[in-house]
Amino acid sequence: MTDMVRVPLTPADRQRGERLGLLLREARGTRSIDEVAVAAVISPETLRKIETGRIPTPAFFTVAALAVALELPLDRIVDATEPEPGRATA
Repeated sequence: MTDMVRVPLTPADRQRGERLGLLLREARGTRSIDEVAVAAVISPETLRKIETGRIPTPAFFTVAALAVALELPLDRIVDATEPEPGRATA
């Protein structure tokens, strides 16, 4: 059995995670973390970590579940997390 090695995150990955977190917090509005997490079928702690950038690259299905719970179009998430023009992604 081989150990899986996680590739270190780049500064661009971290920035995208911060932008994702900001977008999710804004979309959540006045709803509680618990309320949105239950609707997305994830733990409140996972949502908290995503919103604060501690999980900068959440799984696609987690993001999709949050998009549904927040009525947030996936293309808006993509737009918010795309690399900034003229900025290196590595």
